[in-house]
Amino acid sequence: MKPFYLPLIIVFLLISSCKKDSIADETEFNKSYTQWLSFKSTAHNTYLYTTTVGSWTGYGAEIKTGVVNGKVAWRDFVSTQLKRNGTSQKDTLKQWHEDTDHLNTHPNDAGESLTLDDVYQKAKTVWLKADKKTNDIYLETKNDGMISSCGFVPKGCQDDCFNGITISLITPVQF
Repeated sequence: MKPFYLPLIIVFLLISSCKKDSIADETEFNKSYTQWLSFKSTAHNTYLYTTTVGSWTGYGAEIKTGVVNGKVAWRDFVSTQLKRNGTSQKDTLKQWHEDTDHLNTHPNDAGESLTLDDVYQKAKTVWLKADKKTNDIYLETKNDGMISSCGFVPKGCQDDCFNGITISLITPVQF
C-alpha cells in the first residue's frame, strides 16, 4: 500500500503548485483591475496614458493616448534613435498627432488605439493567457497599482521579443 501513496502525493503536489501560480497571477490582475476601476471613476473616465517601446539597438518610441469620457480622443507619437557617438543624445525619427477624426491612421507605427479598458481586456484574454510552457509571462503594476507592463516573451527568444504593453504613466486629465 505505501508505494501507491507516494506517487499520489507527488501528483497532488504538482497539481496544487500549478494552481497556485495561476491563482497568484489572477489575484494580482484582479487587484490591479480593481485599482483601475477606482481610478477610472475618480478621473471620470478621462485620462492620459503613455506607452513606451524600446530596443537594444537604441530605437525607442513613446505614444501618448488621450481618453475623454471613455473614448480615445487623440494620440501623439514620437520615435527616436540613440546617436552612436557614445552619448545619450537621440535623433527624432518620426513624430505625428492623430485627432478623433484621424485615429488609427498610423498602424505601422503605433498599432491600434486602446482605452485602458481595452488594455485590461487584452491583458486578461491575450497576454496573460499565453501558453506558459512556451512563454514567460509578465504582469507589473507600478502605476499606483495599475498595469505598468503586461505581456509575454517566447522562451529562448534573445532580442526584442516582448508581446504586450509597457505603460510609463497614467494620469487624470481635466478639460
